[in-house]
Amino acid sequence: MGIFRRKVPSHLIPIHPDNAANKDWVILLEASTIVGPSPERLRVARSMQERKVVKKYNILLRPKHFLVVEGFNPRIHALYFCPQLYRYDSEKKLVPLQGDEIARLIAQAVEGGVTERRPWYDPQEKLSDQPIINVPMISEFDTVVVEMPNARNTANRPGPRTSP
Repeated sequence: MGIFRRKVPSHLIPIHPDNAANKDWVILLEASTIVGPSPERLRVARSMQERKVVKKYNILLRPKHFLVVEGFNPRIHALYFCPQLYRYDSEKKLVPLQGDEIARLIAQAVEGGVTERRPWYDPQEKLSDQPIINVPMISEFDTVVVEMPNARNTANRPGPRTSP
């Protein structure tokens, strides 16, 4: 049956049909691209709500949905969907989080599962079978409490303290 199998371009990412129609945030994380000493192992490449979905049909005319993400590289990118998240402001009113804030929260949540890889590879090297981020996903939960770091603390992180 290999004669009828077509290879899908790497910028087309297969998604579930339910994710094709909703307006969740699409978060694209990038790993193994930060060189040198850095506290973060993941970088937020993109966060967006607009998306382009392509529908392709197999030989039995069953549709398969693909998300179009230009520049997607499965060696370094991981894609996540997230609904709109909210936080309480100083007046105890719900305020929606922006895409970059949601993306940073997801990056913090999955940072421990980043697979160590070198940022370069040979031209003939095959794509790894193991995903770039390998974290077991929580399948059921009632609420999620995420501690957001203060903007002041993340910008001015103190170095290691030495005693006088």
